[in-house]
Amino acid sequence: MFSNVTAPRRSLICASESDSFGHHHEGKMVDDNMILLRKRIREIEMLKTKGKASSDWNEWEKKYFQNYDSDVCEAVGVLQRVLMNTRPSFALATFALLMLTMSMSMLQLAFHLVGFAKGIL
Repeated sequence: MFSNVTAPRRSLICASESDSFGHHHEGKMVDDNMILLRKRIREIEMLKTKGKASSDWNEWEKKYFQNYDSDVCEAVGVLQRVLMNTRPSFALATFALLMLTMSMSMLQLAFHLVGFAKGIL
């Protein structure tokens, strides 16, 4: 009747004060799978590095570094909105077609590189 299996427990973290960026998290509950927690961890890492990009990066990378996270979130949000408004079969078919064409392109590129290498040797 009773099993020895225990239900997995989720650890919760509660943000209670603002950080140095001026964000007020208003005590929102987050778990380790949420984008919000990953974003806060990223903010803490930015504080440790003082928001500076690595010295071996190009200038355009250093300029773009500050807005990268928000741009990624926005792009994923747009993709999510588009996929939520399409039929699942259409989305899967589009993904399959994309993967097929990518693999064919890579195969064709490899074929040409082998031919080029044979020509050199």
